[in-house]
Amino acid sequence: MADTTNNTTDQKKDKIKSAYKKVGSNSFYDGMITNTTFLGSLVNKVVWDYSKEDNDKVYEEAFSCIDENFKGKLLEVPVGTGVLTMPLYSITKEADITCVEFSNEMLNQAKEKAEKLQLPNVKFQQGDVGHLEFPDENFDIVLSLNGFHAFPDKEAAYNETYRVLKTGGKFCGCFYIKGQCSRTDKFIDNLYVKKGYFTPPFETLESFTERMKKMYSSVEVSNVKSLVTFTCTK
Repeated sequence: MADTTNNTTDQKKDKIKSAYKKVGSNSFYDGMITNTTFLGSLVNKVVWDYSKEDNDKVYEEAFSCIDENFKGKLLEVPVGTGVLTMPLYSITKEADITCVEFSNEMLNQAKEKAEKLQLPNVKFQQGDVGHLEFPDENFDIVLSLNGFHAFPDKEAAYNETYRVLKTGGKFCGCFYIKGQCSRTDKFIDNLYVKKGYFTPPFETLESFTERMKKMYSSVEVSNVKSLVTFTCTK
C-alpha cells in the first residue's frame, strides 16, 4: 500500500513540475497573479470573479504578519516567480529569508528578481514542501502563497510547515478553497486540475479553519471569494 501511495504522489509531482515549467517560462503568470495586465485581469475576472481591489486585499491580508521592521528568519514556500514577495523583501533587508520552490523555472525567475533588487539576505533552493530540509522550530514566520491547492501531499505539507516553525511563530498566506464560488470551482475541476496546476483534494473554509484550530494556538482565517487568507500562531 505504501509503495502505491508513493508512486501516486510521485506521478502528481511530475504533473505539477511539467505544468509549472510552462508557467515559469513566461510573464503571463506574473500579470495574472498581480492583476496588472489585460490578460491577467481577464483571467481573474472570468475564473475568479476578482477585481484588482479583491486581489490587493488578498495579499494585504496574507502579508499582515510581516512587519517592515521584521528581523527574524522567514521561510517562503513556494516562492513561485517571486513577483509578490521580492518587492516586500526589499524593505525587510535585515530579515534572514529562505525561499523554496519545486519548479526550477519559477525559482530562476525569483532569483533574477532578487538579483535586480540586490537582496543578499534572500537565499533560494529547489525543494519539496513535503520534505523540508530544515531543523525543527527553525523559522519565525512561514509564508505560503498559492501553494496548498497545488501540493500533492497536503498532509505532509501541513506537518512540515508546522514542524519548522518556532513556538510562537506565525504561519500565514493564502490559497484556493472550494465552495465559495461555483464558477471558480468548475474552472478548477475542469481545467486547472486537468492541466496539473491544482491537485485535489481541496479544503473548504470550514475544513481549513477546523484544521488550523487543531494545530495552532491562535488562528485568524478569512476569505476573499475563493481564496482563503490566514495568520496562525504556533
